[in-house]
Amino acid sequence: MSTVATTPEHEWAPPPGPPVLDVVVPVFNEEIDLDPSVRTLHAHLSTTFPYPFRITIADNASTDATAEIAERLAGELPWVRTLRLPQKGRGRALRAAWTASDAQVLAYMDVDLSTDLAALLPLVAPLVTGHSDIAIGTRLARGARVVRGPKRELISRCYNLLLRGTLRARFSDAQCGFKAIRRDVAVHLLPLVEDDAWFFDTELLVLAQRSGLRVHEVPVDWVDHPDSRVDVAATAMADLRGVARLSRGLLTGRIPVAQVRAALGRDPARTAEVGFGDQLARFVSVGIASTLTYALLYLMARLWLPAGWANFTALLLTAIGNTAANRRLTFGVRGRDGAVRQHAQGLAVFLLGLGLTSGALLALHSVAPDAGRGAELAVLVMANLVTTFVRFLALRLWVFRHRRVAPSERFAA
Repeated sequence: MSTVATTPEHEWAPPPGPPVLDVVVPVFNEEIDLDPSVRTLHAHLSTTFPYPFRITIADNASTDATAEIAERLAGELPWVRTLRLPQKGRGRALRAAWTASDAQVLAYMDVDLSTDLAALLPLVAPLVTGHSDIAIGTRLARGARVVRGPKRELISRCYNLLLRGTLRARFSDAQCGFKAIRRDVAVHLLPLVEDDAWFFDTELLVLAQRSGLRVHEVPVDWVDHPDSRVDVAATAMADLRGVARLSRGLLTGRIPVAQVRAALGRDPARTAEVGFGDQLARFVSVGIASTLTYALLYLMARLWLPAGWANFTALLLTAIGNTAANRRLTFGVRGRDGAVRQHAQGLAVFLLGLGLTSGALLALHSVAPDAGRGAELAVLVMANLVTTFVRFLALRLWVFRHRRVAPSERFAA
């Protein structure tokens, strides 16, 4: 069990009652940065923050002198406490600290203070007033000033593009270590977040968005810490597993975001768009029907045409029907507005599929010149399945992408 160190009395004791803000600083073996960073944060809050606050040092089972330094800081500085956990994991530390807190607003930041503290009050203010439910610092929005290497910049942007394509994320930066959430919202969301490590942030934000909550973004000044010890490769693999797990949970309805939306009084009619899970289920259904139709058309056309032309004919007819079905059923587009453009873009996606399937067919005949129609059909069906995910992303992000929502209409940013 985690333990909390109490702070002794000081001449300027904190005001009675719970604090408005509790800033959690999760740490693991941070004996070098912990003392100066917490003192800097404490001085900043003491001089600039207009509400009662607390700083919670959440120690993730450190094996160096981090725990002793944290205890000393709690003894020297008013409104500082420590929380000791027996296991590692940033998500685990945040869950424990936020669950145990009685503050109105719960926040966290990285111990290296990569984010300029001037953004802290703009981060918290919309939550204190009740305007927003969650607030995040973003390094990728206009107005942010970021100093870091091209490798990390590329990784960050690719990860956020992946989230937009797979989970339909509308927030711009999932992994910036500078976030805050209202406690009444955290009570409902934290039990649904399964990850205990780095994917915790992403999962929390996606569930908030799917629950119809308002996410406030603050462009930040951010400087990459030269001593960052994050294992990028291992974290990336864990994030990909997290994306797959979260997608399955939303698709199957195992994650009850509708209950959270109802509990917090969010109107489902104000949710901006159909969720990724619903769209994927409809796309798969249309895809299965299209694949069966394609197989039937190919076999019929193969009675009179060579394999290449039979593939072209069957794929073209299937693509037209597939685009029309996805337009109406998957993405909910009605009327004739944009229909010509969307079908033209659908044909462009069809050409991509044609190239992949034709290439697969040529590869089969080069390896097995005497391959029969059954082998041809099997290879073509497999090639079509490989291109399905690419087609879905193309239709979702290009052909049937939603119009940009004005800030006044945006319920989940």
